[in-house]
Amino acid sequence: MIHTDKLAKTFTVKKETVDAVKGVDIDVAPGELVAFLGPNGAGKSTTLRMLTTLLTPTSGTARVAGVDVTADPAGVRARIGYIGQGNGGGHSFRVIDELVMQGRFYGMNSADALARARELLQSLDLADLAKRTVIKLSGGQRRRMDVALGLMHSPRLLFLDEPSTGMDPQNRANLWEHIMRMREEHGTTIVLTTHYMDEADSMSERVIIIDHGRIIADDTAARLKANLAGDLLAVEVAAASAAGVRGLLGRAAAGGEVSENSYDGVVRFRLRLPEGARLAPGLLLEMHDAGAPAQSLELKPPTLDDVFLELTGRNLREGANR
Repeated sequence: MIHTDKLAKTFTVKKETVDAVKGVDIDVAPGELVAFLGPNGAGKSTTLRMLTTLLTPTSGTARVAGVDVTADPAGVRARIGYIGQGNGGGHSFRVIDELVMQGRFYGMNSADALARARELLQSLDLADLAKRTVIKLSGGQRRRMDVALGLMHSPRLLFLDEPSTGMDPQNRANLWEHIMRMREEHGTTIVLTTHYMDEADSMSERVIIIDHGRIIADDTAARLKANLAGDLLAVEVAAASAAGVRGLLGRAAAGGEVSENSYDGVVRFRLRLPEGARLAPGLLLEMHDAGAPAQSLELKPPTLDDVFLELTGRNLREGANR
């Protein structure tokens, strides 16, 4: 559904050349849901703008929904849906009219556009709001209307650019329920950008991370977490016996950092442990045999934020704020 070959974009800013995207190779199969992550300035938005024909690549090639983005940008736009960060509806217009007009923009006749609009309103729990003006909708209702706008022409590929930013947890959950149901019904391919790492983790089948204009990770969330982060182990021992296990914990961390802090006669060690659930019992036994039995233990599975921190040196939220 998406194939890029050394896709690159260069800008000239104050007579200086800025390589925003540096030859990325991306492949997305039909029906996949892929999270595309990266901090501001990493090249994520520029890449998406090239894939959606809003920017022309400086070099390389990209085919989206089977169409070359440079040779036939109108053909790409006819085949994709795009739901941006802002609301797509005119505030003074009725919901049903906005949807019908969207269908007409894509070449649908009036009857088909009206039928499709009613179908989407029903599917997205907006049927009772069809004649309400957009400005009177709540934030969650507007985002669902944006989803309907993006799906009016039944696109094979849907780009979701931070679809739930600013929404409360209930509305986020409701929005994703609707998106996933629509995907199941139509087999739509989805490319998602988000700053909510739990969304990327739970919803996507693959995670692509871009930084400094290059793809630095492309795999399932589970494999990225297992291979790059490891489980976070926090273990406490009596301060008097801590010296006997520092080397042991250092070896268990496989070269990673082992931090420690002391309080009330206890030393608390923190380290990343690959396959923690499997290795922790043996490690505890070794600590006991070394004369430093654990007084408490906490094992926390890795998150995508941990992966992002490992790869880029900062979490995604920090990158976004910068």
